[in-house]
Amino acid sequence: MTAVVAGPPPTSTVGGGAGPRMRVAVIGPARFPLVEPFAGGLEAHTHALVLGLRRRGHAVTVFAAPGSDPRLAAVDLAVDTFTSSTAARADVGAPPERWMREHHAYLDLMLGLRRRTGRRFDVVHDNSLHHLPIAMADVLDEPVVTTLHTPPVPWLESAAALASERHRFVAVSSATARSWRHALRAEVVPNAVDTDAWYAGPGGRRALWSGRLVPEKAPHEAVLAARAAGVAIDLAGPVLDRAYFEQQVRPLLAEDARYLGHLGRAALRHVAAHSCVAVVTPAWEEPFGLVAIEALSSGTPVAAYARGALPEILTDGVGALADPGDVASLARAIRTAARLDRGAAREHAVRHYSHDVMLTAYERVYARADQGDLVA
Repeated sequence: MTAVVAGPPPTSTVGGGAGPRMRVAVIGPARFPLVEPFAGGLEAHTHALVLGLRRRGHAVTVFAAPGSDPRLAAVDLAVDTFTSSTAARADVGAPPERWMREHHAYLDLMLGLRRRTGRRFDVVHDNSLHHLPIAMADVLDEPVVTTLHTPPVPWLESAAALASERHRFVAVSSATARSWRHALRAEVVPNAVDTDAWYAGPGGRRALWSGRLVPEKAPHEAVLAARAAGVAIDLAGPVLDRAYFEQQVRPLLAEDARYLGHLGRAALRHVAAHSCVAVVTPAWEEPFGLVAIEALSSGTPVAAYARGALPEILTDGVGALADPGDVASLARAIRTAARLDRGAAREHAVRHYSHDVMLTAYERVYARADQGDLVA
């Protein structure tokens, strides 16, 4: 593992922040690099968190997949350092090589952090969705904060059972915090977007669906609902499940349902600002819904299935909710949302989901972790 670099001890007060300068290690995802166009909300969130903390004066070291944005100066998670032997791969119960490489990368990282002499960081922020930074947190001298970006999954739930009282958990929404309540207590720090970059736009005639084109995001249902509502729709995002895309999405494409590809942030912002409504169609309990906030920041109201965190985001007349999985209900929500006030949508995003709001909340979490305060 590349040598761990940490900034000098905190000696100054952070301008615009919630306290003194801190040394923060951020453990990012190993599967996709932190670079535009982002593979998903986790990568976008981690990228924004690191740059935002640095702008506030904090010394941040980030561990992430190779190929991440050079501005981050990330320490590579060595995801290709482990390959199973022929004998090990002969085991019919052997996990996939990709899983083993990610496991090895995080094991190497945690052991590398443990081997250091003395405390180099004030806090370690685990943003990885991997079990080892949770399960091995107590081998570090530093306090660890883990952000939960998903509902309970077996590998994280089992690791959380090993966490000590000093391990702090943060959930990205109240819905996600509630879903974990049987296993742990988590305070809520909602995700955010750069509301200055996601500028308000005039709207347009077409709807927008954005995100990963995978079954759990159900973009095909967005096309069906928009068509039923009489509204043309554009799809944007990476195709991460090619079979699903070819079988359920491509046959629906036409002039009133276009696939724009995996757009960069600038292009996606332009499309969002010139859309009449954004459509969000989770087929699971969506932990947050970053695409909804991106749309609202553009002044574009949202029509969404009432799943996971979306009902807590789409309040104050900035969106319309539909019965989960009900295309006819979603079509009605599209027609309703398209008539909502764009200024109110933008104001809602800026007030509740800006980077400044999120960064201040995390600074407070870090300070409490550094001081050894336990979660109430």
